Amino acid sequence: MADRFRGFLPVVVDVETGGFNAKTDALLEIAAVLLEIDDEGFMGRGETIRYHVKPFEGANLEPASLAVNGIDPDHPLRPAIDERDALQRTFREVRRAVRENRCSRAVLVGHNAHFDLGFMNEAVERSSIKRNPFHPFSCFDTVTLCGVAFGQTVLARAAIAAGLGWDETQAHSASYDAEMTADLFCKVVNRFRDNFEAALVNAPPQP
Repeated sequence: MADRFRGFLPVVVDVETGGFNAKTDALLEIAAVLLEIDDEGFMGRGETIRYHVKPFEGANLEPASLAVNGIDPDHPLRPAIDERDALQRTFREVRRAVRENRCSRAVLVGHNAHFDLGFMNEAVERSSIKRNPFHPFSCFDTVTLCGVAFGQTVLARAAIAAGLGWDETQAHSASYDAEMTADLFCKVVNRFRDNFEAALVNAPPQP
């Protein structure tokens, strides 16, 4: 894995939110999917880490966004935890995966990745978390990758075009969207396995 992405560990992240403004709107769900690579260089989906998140104090909640993701932040059976706690638990598992894969740090993979990265970075700053394993601005965006590979940029349409199917009843939950994004990312990466192997053979020696 470290060789495949120049020392980065790709981790797929999806967030569900109370709006589109990362500074003012609530982070309501976060899911992170760890990726694995086998001895032949093929990538696949590993563990999914997921948490429901309590809105931070003073957070904005847009009714239109809640209507889309179907989240009721005040539901008595919603097992939500504080934003800082959710991030620290997620980051703990990501740091473990970074170490196990002998990588230097994680890089976020997402569908419209800068949206997810923006909300995560704002939550990190609000929570005063010092050990963020993710690169602060670099990311892999599956919108671009799927546009090139499958001619589709919408997550559901890309999944169908890739032969993965799509369950609309599960859509807009962070875990389902993250897992589908992970499957798409792996499918694209695996298409280029032979190209990567050839590049390794032809790479100039390190100084």
